Amino acid sequence: MCGFTGYLDPRGLSYNHDATVKAMADQIRHRGPDDESYFTDPPAGYAVGFRRLSIIDLAGGRQPMSNEDDRLWLVFNGEIYNYRALRAELVTAGHVFKTDSDSEVLLHGYEQWGEDMFSRLRGMFAFVIYDRDKQELFGARDFFGIKPLYYALMDGVFSFGSEIKALLEHPAFERRLNERALESYLSFQYSPGPETFFQQTFKLTPGHWFRWRAGQGQPQTGRYWSPRFQIDETPGLEDWVEAVEQVMDDSIAAHKIADVEVGAFLSSGVDSSYVVASAQVDKTFSVGFDHGPHYNETDYAKELSELIPVKNYSHIITADQFWEALPRVQWHMDEPLADASAVALYFVARLAAQQLKVVLSGEGADEIFGGYTIYREPGEVPLYDKLPRVLRRAAGRLAERLPPVRGVNFVARRGRPLPERFIGNASIFSARQRRALLRRPGQAPPPAAVVQPWYDQVRDQDPVTQMQFVDLNAWMVGDILLKSDKMSMAHSLELRPPFLDKRVMALAGRVPTRYRLANGTTKYVLRQAAARRLPAKWSTKKKLGFPVPIRLWLRQEAWAARVRQMFASERAAGFFYLEPLAALLDDHLKGKADNSRQIWTVYSFLVWHQVYFPDASAPAAGRPSAAA
Repeated sequence: MCGFTGYLDPRGLSYNHDATVKAMADQIRHRGPDDESYFTDPPAGYAVGFRRLSIIDLAGGRQPMSNEDDRLWLVFNGEIYNYRALRAELVTAGHVFKTDSDSEVLLHGYEQWGEDMFSRLRGMFAFVIYDRDKQELFGARDFFGIKPLYYALMDGVFSFGSEIKALLEHPAFERRLNERALESYLSFQYSPGPETFFQQTFKLTPGHWFRWRAGQGQPQTGRYWSPRFQIDETPGLEDWVEAVEQVMDDSIAAHKIADVEVGAFLSSGVDSSYVVASAQVDKTFSVGFDHGPHYNETDYAKELSELIPVKNYSHIITADQFWEALPRVQWHMDEPLADASAVALYFVARLAAQQLKVVLSGEGADEIFGGYTIYREPGEVPLYDKLPRVLRRAAGRLAERLPPVRGVNFVARRGRPLPERFIGNASIFSARQRRALLRRPGQAPPPAAVVQPWYDQVRDQDPVTQMQFVDLNAWMVGDILLKSDKMSMAHSLELRPPFLDKRVMALAGRVPTRYRLANGTTKYVLRQAAARRLPAKWSTKKKLGFPVPIRLWLRQEAWAARVRQMFASERAAGFFYLEPLAALLDDHLKGKADNSRQIWTVYSFLVWHQVYFPDASAPAAGRPSAAA
């Protein structure tokens, strides 16, 4: 639902605030094509713009929105699913409402409860409230990070917005690359943590709020919520299955609240299939690639849709379409993302947006219920971990020098402690590899140091739970939710993930590990719940992710030539040593190694850089060419 941007500039300069904030909001018009509105407070140097995608209270609910005395002004992106109950409570407390929107509940809720409001909220959100009397900004991002919120502090100006591209339009914003983010990106395939690829520009992390007052330095921030795992060994399996079914039904019903039609994305996997089988939507949407059944799940989606029954819409993405869309995909991302499935998500969102404004999707199930195959690794060959640590470490270092095959990979991985061998579901370049590739390495911490604070928070939990907690805070935020928000909103489509709900997390965090992983199966308890509504073909299906034939394409000269040209460019030479880049591509093309993920990580960054810094010799100038 929508997008917003604005700034507080206490410098007292006399430039046109109306024109400035409109130029900023125009950059995110894809987030809200239904309406635009603005509020400025010139004496204070405050301006905010809003682009609306109308979903709840279609006639009202216009933003920016003020309270009864016009002291507080709100802009908000997201949905508060329990807003009706909160509204009734606030009316009883004496608040006067002008609309029937969930937005106004946030405004009066902050008036009434302040930071204590978050314990009452259920939903996804990013918002900023401006206090005219204090000349103060208060903002927050939802529990899991479903909705984005960025901010920058440059030359005394605090700017904020749903997307970084809006901030770039402010005259005080200096567009400079943060090369420390590049170094971490090469390991994670996304930018982890609060830093972004633009200097002095940050993303508010999930479950956090910020407060900034004119003249202040960096904003004050605080965490109001974190996912918790408190294992409860008392209930039996059937009790857990029943509880999962009930909490998911409740969450799906809440996520369907809208004054417009709601559809759903559908792959062949159990997560989206379970949501569709439970949600009673009228339309489902699927995409695939014409490269065999491993890369095309549309047949599964069509078959399940016919069984339910529900109307399925599908699209086969060609190689030409995929590669041509990449610059625009990276423009929408704001920061480079090397997850090729983001492009597939771009196309399924475009397909759905031709029919409706809201879709349900299966994001979050793997992180919450233990769905990734890698989570099985700590339980494999448990006797190996009883060997002396020094012996395992030595064997691991030796194995790292050998050709990567299954047994060798096992010894190499288990020779390292968990925070070193698992930094999340993506691990592309090691610290050593990226140092050998980069012309200016050494600014960023090693990957293990990035994730160590999350491990520290769950040091008393078992290894599987620790891995899930790291993924909830890193991989899910930096990859899964980044692409789901940006690719859906690229087409003015709101994506809602029912698995990412506080009540679902509260239950899943109590499920014993033996019911998350059982009989060689991931997210076991969820699959048992799904089996009550889905045939075994779907409830037991192994996870594919969103497979994209990048590995195959990069062994075809037509597409390899495109990458080779970029790898040999002056732009690439500004960041990387070109010989190892060429070797990565040549070895992959010849079938000597599968370097597809490493190649794609570097290539995606270079495409993104070309979009946001079209003049490589003067990267601070110009507007992204892909935004046209």
